[in-house]
Amino acid sequence: METIEELARILVQNKLTIGTAESCTGGRIANIITSYAGSSAYFKGGIVSYCNEVKRQVLGVSGSDLEQFGAVSQTVVEQMAEGAIRILGCDCAVATSGIAGPGGAVPGKPVGTVWIAAAFHGKVISECCHFSENRIGNIEKSAREALALLTGLLREAGIH
Repeated sequence: METIEELARILVQNKLTIGTAESCTGGRIANIITSYAGSSAYFKGGIVSYCNEVKRQVLGVSGSDLEQFGAVSQTVVEQMAEGAIRILGCDCAVATSGIAGPGGAVPGKPVGTVWIAAAFHGKVISECCHFSENRIGNIEKSAREALALLTGLLREAGIH
């Protein structure tokens, strides 16, 4: 829980806002953020874009990228994070897209494969994580890793 506490402190002290664009985490990141009293000071909202149509129509993810790389890809998750900033009008955002399991694996993307992105002021970073075949565990680990990734990006940008 210390990552969300640190992130909340950074957001409040610097008067920054956050939003989420979630696929495989299904709103878990937003749930973690809003579990803390005072989160209304920095949390703008979240978009659960479980299907590609929402990724395209709401978040502005490129249809050709979805077709070429699939929803579980670096380019898509980065566009999701940027789309959340644009749509929600926030300073920073996190995004997730992955295969939580137990089914859904495709060649090259086994169960537990999750792309996570964080965006802040025009910079987007992302990482591919490989978790287990435990759906609930994958959702939780993905959500926590997304918050940690954003915290790291803000620190890297000199925001403390």
